[in-house]
Amino acid sequence: MSLKGKTLFITGASRGIGHAIGLRAAQDGANVVIAAKTDSPHPKLEGTVHSAAEDMRKAGGQALAVVCDIRFEDQVQAAIDKTKETFGGIDILVNNASAIQLSNTADTEMKRYDLMHQVNARGTFLCSKLALPLLLESSNPHIMNISPPLNMTAKWFSGFVAYTMAKYGMSMCTLGMSAELQPKGVAVNSLWPETAIATAAIKNLLGGDKAMKGSRKPEIMADAAYWVLTQPSRECTGNFFIDVDVLRKVGVSDFDQYACQPGNELIRDFFIDDWLTVPVAK
Repeated sequence: MSLKGKTLFITGASRGIGHAIGLRAAQDGANVVIAAKTDSPHPKLEGTVHSAAEDMRKAGGQALAVVCDIRFEDQVQAAIDKTKETFGGIDILVNNASAIQLSNTADTEMKRYDLMHQVNARGTFLCSKLALPLLLESSNPHIMNISPPLNMTAKWFSGFVAYTMAKYGMSMCTLGMSAELQPKGVAVNSLWPETAIATAAIKNLLGGDKAMKGSRKPEIMADAAYWVLTQPSRECTGNFFIDVDVLRKVGVSDFDQYACQPGNELIRDFFIDDWLTVPVAK
């Protein structure tokens, strides 16, 4: 299957993983909606909704830049209405936008707690809820959440309880909505990286240039997402995919191509234990 002519609504697609997923789809000739907050250049963050839209067009797709803060229902609804007006509907929703702060309980300000829950858990639920009427009109509708498998080991809560709760809220949307929407033919899956991915969060919050050297490029997530999003929605739902597992399934064996610095020791991402194995298809 191809994503040619399909419309993807991607939150937080002005940079990072969301941007990479949009570019991969645009190469097929997809319509990509960049729903993000960055309207003008930021001193510490690359890309805006407008530069991302231009990137999608250069890659071969059509694009719509929409300034949207997914914490606010009216902004999300306006973005979805604009998408319908421009492209006629939505085939794929990628809930990629996320907020992170790795602080312990005592040091977590409630405004940061609220931000993470409003963007991660509530934002994913809100975007899914409002996009659903258009997704139900698609011949192969998918919701993809960039969120981890629900690994309830205590170490993934200790030290940053607020973040884990908010991120797992996205994964609980996958767990519940996949069962709820399966009879209607809407696929709902999560995708998560095995290793750290070279994004602004890694560089600015989690270790700077040293951490970036131990990361993989966002393209590994984009290639894995592409496979999932081109599967028949009625046959591929309720999965918590890991990027490398997906790509091994389709025959990829050279993962050095995705390394920011080939040969460097890679940083394992949060929420993945050595023993954890995740089914690649249901």
